[in-house]
Amino acid sequence: MYTVHHVLSGQPFDGSAHGEGAITNPATGAVIGTVPFADAATVDAVVERAAAAAEIWGATSLSKRTEVLFAFRHLLLQRAEELVDVISTEHGKVRSDAHGELARGLENVEYACGLVEHLKGSFSAEVASGVDVHSSSRPLGVVVGITPFNFPAMVPLWMAANAIAAGNAFVLKPSEKDPSAAVILASIWREAGLPDGVFSVVHGDAATVQHLLAHDDVAAVSFVGSTPIAKSIYETGTKAGKRVQALGGAKNHMVVLPDADLDLAADAAVSAAYGSTGERCMAISVVVAVDPVGDALVEKLASRTAALVTGPASDPATQMGPLISAVHRTSVLGHVDAAVAAGATAVVDGRSILVPGHEEGFFVGPCLLDHVTTEMSAYDAEVFGPVLVVVRVPTFDAALALINANPYGNGTAIFTRDGGAARAFNDRVEVGMVGINVPIPVPVSSYSFGGWKDSLFGSHHIYGPEGFAFYTRTKVTTTRWPDPATSSVDLGFPRTR
Repeated sequence: MYTVHHVLSGQPFDGSAHGEGAITNPATGAVIGTVPFADAATVDAVVERAAAAAEIWGATSLSKRTEVLFAFRHLLLQRAEELVDVISTEHGKVRSDAHGELARGLENVEYACGLVEHLKGSFSAEVASGVDVHSSSRPLGVVVGITPFNFPAMVPLWMAANAIAAGNAFVLKPSEKDPSAAVILASIWREAGLPDGVFSVVHGDAATVQHLLAHDDVAAVSFVGSTPIAKSIYETGTKAGKRVQALGGAKNHMVVLPDADLDLAADAAVSAAYGSTGERCMAISVVVAVDPVGDALVEKLASRTAALVTGPASDPATQMGPLISAVHRTSVLGHVDAAVAAGATAVVDGRSILVPGHEEGFFVGPCLLDHVTTEMSAYDAEVFGPVLVVVRVPTFDAALALINANPYGNGTAIFTRDGGAARAFNDRVEVGMVGINVPIPVPVSSYSFGGWKDSLFGSHHIYGPEGFAFYTRTKVTTTRWPDPATSSVDLGFPRTR
């Protein structure tokens, strides 16, 4: 048993709490640690220290910030195995997946290292006689990141690297289910030379989040999680006058046209659906089979799905680990049960899987459901588990209409050899991230990550150019050095001609 502490001024901090949570190893079901839920006094202490640090860090030279970012990147690589260990233990994902998570987080750190370019303003000379105008990007102050359990390192890196590069102090409230990665990240930032207070960690629950949202010194909040909570965070934060980006849930469709390479499509769908046990907001959860491809595609999906190995991350043969909790396992199984009862076909049924030696773990084997309809919760809900459903439609237009009618708009994909169909799909689909023969279209860090509709609340996507835009505000300065002899009173609105 261990306790995961808050981090204040670069050091472990107990603070005061209104309760605590249990940290569970999902592969065994055993409680392995505890985490405190910060009360208002602890939140105040962390934010107060962050506010003081923000003033100093915001005035720090860009060259010094760049130096810290490069040092952080170097140390992140050095301590990768330490992070992989805690991610696999507390989340349950296999080690290769945890390494992949770090790699995608590292991409954004590398992007943030180019902060001198990203924060570069503009200048216009002689907009009027003797008048120049320039713009500059300024930090917001204290910004908060509220991150999900499924990517305990990657999502904090998506947020914090840009926020810190832009000159802000960053307060991280990680998921209470797997909080240790956040504390390791804090120690890496400190070792990299980041001044104390610029990166802090405060653990907690919904009440802790409410304290952060209400705090006068918090200027902005970035959130990743389910749609209902994202909407609540956005409404509460903006009502309190804060800038908010809140990324919500997803229901990602992958359309397979009759001309597609079915082996390529099946490989892609299985990889995208069952990686990280389906606990990804970019997981493919719906394959849309356009007639007459359904039977042949399902056969290929089934052979691949049935061959997947489910087990603990400690077993090198494991391809798919456990779900995060017993409660979530029950939820996932409920969606599969309901779909089968309503007429769906369980082509591959992982509901009764047993992992020898890990009978108390939160395992669900891969499930492949065919003949699913839009009325079933397995289609309608964000299952967030190893459940891939197949919906059959007669035409390309029907597939497009199905996706556009869905309330989520995070990611989607189409598999085809037809360039015209791919172009039409990209133009007409109402989704923020599109893959053409790419099943998980997570953009590289020089672009920005974000969905449409109920998958995003707020005007800014996460990381990339929009990440820097979210964590800064623009100041425009108009300058004139007139000849005093030409000065006069003029009450008219300033003109440039």
